[in-house]
Amino acid sequence: MTNPNQPLPIDEALPRLLAALRARGMAVLQAPPGAGKTTRVPLAILEAGLTSGRILMLEPRRLAARTSAERMAETLGEPIGQTVGYRVRGEAKVSRATRIEVVTEGILTRMIQSDPGLEGIGAVIFDEFHERSLNADLGLALALELRSALRDDLILLVMSATLDAAPVAALMGDAPLISSEGRAYPVETRWLPRPLPPRARLETETAALILQALEECPQGGLLAFLPGEGEIRRTEAALRGRLPAGCIIRPLFGNMGFADQRAALAPQAQGRKIVLATAIAETSLTLPDIRVVVDAGKSRRARFDPNSGMSRLVTERVTKAEAAQRRGRAGRVAPGTCYRLWTKGEEGGLAAFPPAEIEAADLTPLALELALWGSAEGLAFLTVPNPGVMAESHALLAALGALKGGRITDHGRALAALPLHPRLGHMLQTAGGGPDAATLAALLAERDPVRAAPPDIALRLAAIANPRHFEDTHPFTADRGVIERIRSEAKRLTRSPKTSALSPGELAALAYPDRIGLRRKGDDPRFILSGGKGAVMDAGTPLAAHRLIVATDLDGDTREARIRQAAPLHDAELRNLYSDQIAWVDLCAWSRRDGKIIARRQECFGALVLDDRPWPDAPPEAMARAAFEGLRVIGLPWTPSAQRLRARVYLCREDGSDLPDLADEALLADPDWLLPYLTKAKTESQLRALDLTDALRALLGWEAMQRLDRLTPSHFETPLGRRIPIDYDGDAPGIELRLQEMFGVTAHPAVGPKSLPLRITLLSPGGKPVQVTMDLPGFWANSYADVRKDMRGRYPRHPWPEDPRAADPTLRAKPRGT
Repeated sequence: MTNPNQPLPIDEALPRLLAALRARGMAVLQAPPGAGKTTRVPLAILEAGLTSGRILMLEPRRLAARTSAERMAETLGEPIGQTVGYRVRGEAKVSRATRIEVVTEGILTRMIQSDPGLEGIGAVIFDEFHERSLNADLGLALALELRSALRDDLILLVMSATLDAAPVAALMGDAPLISSEGRAYPVETRWLPRPLPPRARLETETAALILQALEECPQGGLLAFLPGEGEIRRTEAALRGRLPAGCIIRPLFGNMGFADQRAALAPQAQGRKIVLATAIAETSLTLPDIRVVVDAGKSRRARFDPNSGMSRLVTERVTKAEAAQRRGRAGRVAPGTCYRLWTKGEEGGLAAFPPAEIEAADLTPLALELALWGSAEGLAFLTVPNPGVMAESHALLAALGALKGGRITDHGRALAALPLHPRLGHMLQTAGGGPDAATLAALLAERDPVRAAPPDIALRLAAIANPRHFEDTHPFTADRGVIERIRSEAKRLTRSPKTSALSPGELAALAYPDRIGLRRKGDDPRFILSGGKGAVMDAGTPLAAHRLIVATDLDGDTREARIRQAAPLHDAELRNLYSDQIAWVDLCAWSRRDGKIIARRQECFGALVLDDRPWPDAPPEAMARAAFEGLRVIGLPWTPSAQRLRARVYLCREDGSDLPDLADEALLADPDWLLPYLTKAKTESQLRALDLTDALRALLGWEAMQRLDRLTPSHFETPLGRRIPIDYDGDAPGIELRLQEMFGVTAHPAVGPKSLPLRITLLSPGGKPVQVTMDLPGFWANSYADVRKDMRGRYPRHPWPEDPRAADPTLRAKPRGT
């Protein structure tokens, strides 16, 4: 162990930091990893006498909280729990003499919620704020509000390694920003010469790179970064029997025992240490003898997992900021080397920083904390929670009974006090806190302990109860490490020795009211979930035969997810739990699939239809509205008559007339104009046969139709009294008629508010166009002579007078032989 009192780079920045805190009470400290901020700053604040209260320092991980507290206690020459102590989940080392208390981030939220004045606390330090955990963001927002409203003497300090600290300083009212230069030795970076093959196994490639690094860099310890425990164990297995003599592997991850974690952190007395670590080793922890870093290029972070309905850790590519921190671990004690399991060209595709947890994680726990606080209005978040995601979280909390009318209930207060996601807390609380509910809660919060098994939760519970017997009686292997964590967590969560009377399916339904699945009709085991999504189960498993199930884990298919974990549920159990939410619903709707109106009476729970019966006496208005929905699907049927009417309206509207908009979008927006004409239309063919003309005329009204008929008449009356429909669809209104029928007409007919001339298509006696004109007098005077000359020979029995203006209109031909 290095000398705890040796000079560190942060020391030169401490006077400026203390002066800023003394003057403003708030500050932001930016210092790279290894500068010593975690262990030096709290002691400096204590020694300077800036506060008589306790100094609370938040750490994102339990190991960092323990080790940093022990390091400070060692500096003071005291045992842990005296001046310096720590509190993490399930363990505390504090006393009445404790002045500096290092805690994990969630503990601050609980302290503020139970005592908004933070009595006895004089300073709060947010360490490693660049990790942007949800608890840190919430803790800072709450601390800023209580400082503003109740405790202007409360010292707030945010410390960060890689974060752009200026926005944080601005969030804190332009708090002073203090920077400290780190002290690092040069680190050579080595990349892969070519990208990994698409199917390359991460553990195999990392093991090969570790062996290469050990051969090329013969001095100092080696630190390899891997995303999780599973990858660490598999890499360890891949290295077994292949390491040079004297090399000792030390795993390091969050869920391992503290003694094993200490062994990974302690200097190696003999031989060469190889630490296989998760991101836990990126910051805060001191690994004094590391000279070589191998970065597998993956990181595990919390993201909302729609498959489980909660946040889960997912594996993603490392970001540039994370890669830089990992690389820096090789240059703490001497010049070092960093090996990266990607090419230099691939580095350009890495994101700059990891996303803040508030951008990616499930916000239901945050929504519950804010409801407990009273209001999120005015809280200063560095990243504002997404309103849509928060609305979904509020809906879930309301379904769980934690919120009512937007306000927290007594049940919600109880859930906020539990160290569980609100789903699981609701299940545990409602079931009485017995060991069976606690075990299921711990199981659902952990990864699957029997991954290859069918989805039935009963198999997992059997494995947890007796792993050896389970493996003797089933062809599956249980993960003993996961099972031990589940058992330990279940013991911690148990509130009562009394077992619940509820089945595993009922317990799961309490946690997942939106994941209760009803088997669809058909041979395949496909389910509709109460939240509206679809799910499918592998055929052949006994669970697939059940009418009702509760899906607690799904894969990522957005169209129809595959069920990975579920429990059976009986109708009586569902009705027992949710009788107040099961109701009969009258359904009269258009079926896109069937192309007709469906009128049914259905007993529903969410999206589930538990019972379905015909509704023969559905009201006519409901049928008409369903038919209108069908028109929204297939489109309005425009007969020639209706189309001509619409064209006439368009012409008047273009000239400024105040007439309704007859565009499809406008007509489909409001059904009232068409409902009286839809009472008998029930199928797609009947809808397509509709003539909209009468409905459109009724929509326009009598006065508008009178104005329309005057300005844009539907027909042109010929000199013979015939009514010819006017086509308004072209560039100009037009008619078609026999040339002889226009004899004697000396003024060109016009329509519309601006008296637009009709486009007249003059036809031969055989019905063929012979002339199109918008100037009939001009045609008589000029072109008619040529037309007459041509037509007289082709149609000798029809009149072709020399002066058509003086002739009588006719459709008759001369008798044969005359």
